[in-house]
Amino acid sequence: MDKKIMICDDDQGILEMVEMIMEEYGYDVYTEANSMQLLKTMGREKPDLLLLDIWMPVLSGDQVLKNLRADSEFNAIPVIMYSASTEGAAIAKKSGADDYLSKPFDIDILIEKIRKLI
Repeated sequence: MDKKIMICDDDQGILEMVEMIMEEYGYDVYTEANSMQLLKTMGREKPDLLLLDIWMPVLSGDQVLKNLRADSEFNAIPVIMYSASTEGAAIAKKSGADDYLSKPFDIDILIEKIRKLI
């Protein structure tokens, strides 16, 4: 069975690009541009891994991750956070992310990190 990957990013361009690339690697990809809707979407799609942008309007990635880790349905799902910010790695680590990538990211590194986690 194909592994499901959820991508949460408020940038539609990034969502579409990463979705296309992930599908080429054989993953089932689901996207959510609105971080407020993420838990609902994840409950419906049951992803194996979440790619999560740190900087998003309304609910930032670290707040989203805090909510995920507090929810027994989602707290075991591996999360890779990413950001263009220089503090991104520290924020991801502090939030409890399983891994981190800085933007713009290298697709081979992203795939390697995903394969390690699922």
